Amino acid sequence: AFANVMRTSTLQIRTAEGVVFSQQLAGPVTRFFAWIVDAVCITVLMFVVSLASVLLGFLSWNFAAAFNAIAYFVISIGYGILCEWSWRGQTVGKRLFRLRVVDVEGMRLQFNQIVTRNLLRFVDSLPVFYFIGGLVCWLSPKSQRLGDIAANTVVVRNPRVVEPDIDQLLTGKFNSLRAYPHLAARLRQNVSPAEAALAVQALVRRDEFDPVDRVELFAELAAHFRAKAEFPAEATDGIADEQYVRNVVDVIYRPRTEARPEPAAALR
Repeated sequence: AFANVMRTSTLQIRTAEGVVFSQQLAGPVTRFFAWIVDAVCITVLMFVVSLASVLLGFLSWNFAAAFNAIAYFVISIGYGILCEWSWRGQTVGKRLFRLRVVDVEGMRLQFNQIVTRNLLRFVDSLPVFYFIGGLVCWLSPKSQRLGDIAANTVVVRNPRVVEPDIDQLLTGKFNSLRAYPHLAARLRQNVSPAEAALAVQALVRRDEFDPVDRVELFAELAAHFRAKAEFPAEATDGIADEQYVRNVVDVIYRPRTEARPEPAAALR
C-alpha cells in the first residue's frame, strides 16, 4: 500500500487491490487540546504516586525525590504507550476528541512505532508546551510531530460513523458467510470502519455507476475483503462480487444475528 497527502489535509491510502481510502488528518490545535486532557490524566496519576512518596520521605528525602523522578518518566511515557497499544492508537484525550494514531501507509500500527513516538515526546515538548512538536506539526504536510516522523505515523480524525439502514440496503438472500461464525468474527476484526463505510457507499450508489465501472469496482472490493478473512470455497463459489460485498456488509453491521451453520445442501 502507499499513501499520498493532498493539500486538503487528507491522507489517501491506496491498497494493493486499487481501493482508495481517505482519512482526515488532525491539526495541531485539536491535538494540543487532546494533549491537555492527557496531561491532566498524567497529573492525577502523579498525585497518587506522590502520596506514596510522602511515606518514603520519612525514610529518606533523597530516595523519595529519586522515586518521584523515575515515576514521572515511567508514567508520562508508559501512559501513552499503554493507552495507544490497548486502544489501537488512542489515549483518553484522543478518544475524547475522536483522534487516532495510524501508520502513515495504512498498515497495522506496530508496538515499536508506539514506543518510538512516545519516547520522543520529551523532544517535541521542548522548550515548553510542545513548542517544537507543534511547530513541526504545523509545517509538516502530514501534520506530524518529530515523534510521528520517526515512527512513520500520523494522527487522523476518527469521525462518528452513522450506521446505515441495513435492512433497506441488503436483500433477504442467504448469507453463506454466516455459516462460519469464527471466520465472520475475524472479518469484523480485520475490517476498519473506513473500509466498511466505503463498501456501504458502493452499495448505496451502485445504480449511479457505469455497468463496466460497477463490475470493476465490486471486483476490487470483493478481492480486498477476501484477503481480510479467507472463507472455504463452498461459502464463496458461485457468488457474484457485488453479492459478496453485500454479505460482508451484512456480517459487519449485523454481528448479533449470526445464523447457525446451514446444511451442505443450503450452501450448494
